[in-house]
Amino acid sequence: MRQIVLDTETTGIDPRQGHRIIEIGCVELLNRRLTGNTFHVYVNPQRLIEQEAIEIHGITNEYLLDKPVFADISADFVQFITGAQLVIHNAPFDVGFMDHEFARLASMQGKKTADMCTVLDTLSMARQIHPGQKNNLDALCKRYGIDNSHREKHGALLDSEILADVYLMMTGGQTDLNLSGKSNSDGGGQVERIRRLDPNTNQLKVLRATADELAEHEKRLDLVEKEGGSCLWRE
Repeated sequence: MRQIVLDTETTGIDPRQGHRIIEIGCVELLNRRLTGNTFHVYVNPQRLIEQEAIEIHGITNEYLLDKPVFADISADFVQFITGAQLVIHNAPFDVGFMDHEFARLASMQGKKTADMCTVLDTLSMARQIHPGQKNNLDALCKRYGIDNSHREKHGALLDSEILADVYLMMTGGQTDLNLSGKSNSDGGGQVERIRRLDPNTNQLKVLRATADELAEHEKRLDLVEKEGGSCLWRE
């Protein structure tokens, strides 16, 4: 099964008020294994970002001036997500913005996210698993012991990487811990990944009994049988 863990950052909270996507971050899971394949872009929204949003994600208007508009990245984005299950925390928010962007494109011919993908909302899932508790991404990281100390601001790619770990833990644990270091992204720039176990660490040393030790062991078993006991080691 191919899943895409996805997050977006935006100019504000409501696409109906003209707010736009400014960052998309995705990581790919294949049969519950992180593949290292990512999609990451910053987008020029062709409008100003609200100050409250800047305080959350730290992305400024000046930074986005030379970035592509959504129409320029839409084909690659659609190709990356089509046919997959999207894993999103608070999915109605991100999907609402995606559908708003798709609706602006004549090339989409009225298609919405649901026409290309299925969607799994991890916030809804977390509320079912942990009713009455905080279920934002930071709270879930603390609950599942996931290191997010490097998350000073919201960021679409970083948050999708963290969410991938949270999702795997919520649904039965990690199945692939082979990725570490920094991940490459289609949109340029790199974000430090969550630290995972290094598969090249030294294996536990196996100590085997010497010939003398085996001989002493046999003597002990002889003693057990001589005293009328039943020796399970020799059955």
